[in-house]
Amino acid sequence: MNIQDLLLIAPPILFALTIHEFSHAYIAYSYGDDTAKQAGRLTLNPIKHLDPLGTIMLFIVHIGWAKPVPVNPHLLRNPKKDMLWISAAGPLSNMLMALISGLLYRLLCAAFGDPAQGSFMDSLMLMVKFSLTINLVLAIFNILPIAPLDGSKILYGILPARYRSFIIFLERYGPFILLGLIIIGQVTDVSVLGALIWPFVKFFSKLFGGI
Repeated sequence: MNIQDLLLIAPPILFALTIHEFSHAYIAYSYGDDTAKQAGRLTLNPIKHLDPLGTIMLFIVHIGWAKPVPVNPHLLRNPKKDMLWISAAGPLSNMLMALISGLLYRLLCAAFGDPAQGSFMDSLMLMVKFSLTINLVLAIFNILPIAPLDGSKILYGILPARYRSFIIFLERYGPFILLGLIIIGQVTDVSVLGALIWPFVKFFSKLFGGI
């Protein structure tokens, strides 16, 4: 990745991570838990949300994360149901941003066609295209039912109580499974996570932005 691409991809990455974590914090606060607000996480300031390793991984392997938003289930009115929506808020916010990015990309294509390479409009369209892809990757990656991703908490909110032992297993071993899948993908160049994520990224890129 050259410097120009880095400058174009950095703002969409920062905003996608920020809107994801802000959405978690906002929904938690709306359900009665002010833990994230007290921790300074109910903000659109990206510095408050960035995890250094997760941000670097997003640049390098195109899969990353931000600092988890703190949530206290004891402050929620209906912990199991509320946690489901708090967890879903992040991926849903990224899907919404992907839709907005896709529609903006279509509008720019209709208005300016194929601008000269290296022009301001070419750079702007490339940044919007990056925003579409990044938000889709974050949304789809985070709904995978592997702890500590949002999908594991969404799964917990859906599954009946008799599957509690399975949820405990995911919480205990999920991070190791996730790390193992990332390492295997880097070492073997055969990415299991990529095989799960990219078909959906391509589908929604085409649906939202015609890409």
